[in-house]
Amino acid sequence: MTKQDAPHLLYVAWGYPPCRGGGVYRALATANAFAEKGWRVTVLTANRETFTMGTGIDSTLEAQIHPSITVVRVPFTSGAYQTDIRTWSFWRAHAPELWNGYRARKDIRSFPEGTYGGWRTPLEEAAVRIHRANPVGLTIGTANPHVDFTPGLRLHKDFGVPYVMDYRDAWQLDVFSGRRLTPPGSPQDTWETELVESAREVWFVNEPIRAWHAKIYPAHAEKMHVVANGYDADMAKFSDQPRPGREQGLVLGYIGTISAHVPMRELFDGWALARSRSPLLASSRIDIYGYLDHSGIPNDRILALLSEFREQGIRYLGPVGKSEIADTYHSFDALLLVLGTGKYVTSGKVFEYCATGLPVASIHDPGNAATEILEDSAAWIATPDLSAEAIAATLIALAERAVNQTSSERHAVQDWAAQYERSNQLLPRIRALGAPHDTTASESEAPR
Repeated sequence: MTKQDAPHLLYVAWGYPPCRGGGVYRALATANAFAEKGWRVTVLTANRETFTMGTGIDSTLEAQIHPSITVVRVPFTSGAYQTDIRTWSFWRAHAPELWNGYRARKDIRSFPEGTYGGWRTPLEEAAVRIHRANPVGLTIGTANPHVDFTPGLRLHKDFGVPYVMDYRDAWQLDVFSGRRLTPPGSPQDTWETELVESAREVWFVNEPIRAWHAKIYPAHAEKMHVVANGYDADMAKFSDQPRPGREQGLVLGYIGTISAHVPMRELFDGWALARSRSPLLASSRIDIYGYLDHSGIPNDRILALLSEFREQGIRYLGPVGKSEIADTYHSFDALLLVLGTGKYVTSGKVFEYCATGLPVASIHDPGNAATEILEDSAAWIATPDLSAEAIAATLIALAERAVNQTSSERHAVQDWAAQYERSNQLLPRIRALGAPHDTTASESEAPR
């Protein structure tokens, strides 16, 4: 089969390199995985200026895009990401509240999703142009934003192209509270119902979210699959050698975005208590890397906490590029998985944490979906609740595990975690959708 004969995948992802948002890693890896299996891949995404002016960028990610992938960038004109006032119209500059209300209503009329709804028309038009120039065999949209699903539906209606919906979170489910966000019959529900009914497959990041949607759409449960986030082996070369000098003081690490849902106050209170009880932790520190909120604007509450606990051996060191992630993990002796409460919450970071082989302490509600991933790890320590007493006991146990871990123990955990390498999560679905160079595997080979 020549490259020109290979099937053409249109992959739709608002957040794609150089966007620095958490979902970008799944988008990057999924498009790359299809390209590596012989598909011709076109990625439909937003223009670079959107990320430069809005979410912020991670310039190291663009070098990770598979060289065969064609990236088509569609201008994204939402006011939320137009922060340069020199580009504003006279009306917006002089009546911003009226302008924002008008723009929000206009966006929602196009597609019922705040900030992103207005992108539907240019996105669908771009998809049609791409298909007419180079016929598409499959569309995958990854959300959120959920407007990423609309090109798949458009190509399906107009040209019969099958499509896949890839949910990183959920549209009508609050993954933290478990509450349904929109009632049956709402515009969001109407759109989602049509999308699910017509989709070839629907992917979710964990079983609790899949099960919730299967209950809402029982007639379509068979097309719903778990495709866990996994970790990127080509970006993270983890060492099985414990750090020299750890006996004099440990380095506990956290890497990830700190949103308002993350219980950092509880962690810091427990850490201060643990340091008062453990001589080893009294000479240890916590190093925190990542963004202080999803928006790119630092969370004032987190900044205040960091200032309050400055004398407790807590350092905030800013974001870290994906290409530098392995070296950052090499500087740690143990990891802190700090997550918001919710049985539907996994976090993509949990797989990377597992893959390092380092001891991991879960500073989150035991009912989180992340517990199902970690419970078989020999390096995992759970926190029974989020009280300062419980967290302090967990951190003391983590310190003991970290200071005594051997190379062979760390290596064994790394071997166990290999099942969560991202390509192992994606490969069964790629095969099921008809990968041109790899069609021998069955559904039974899906990872745990």
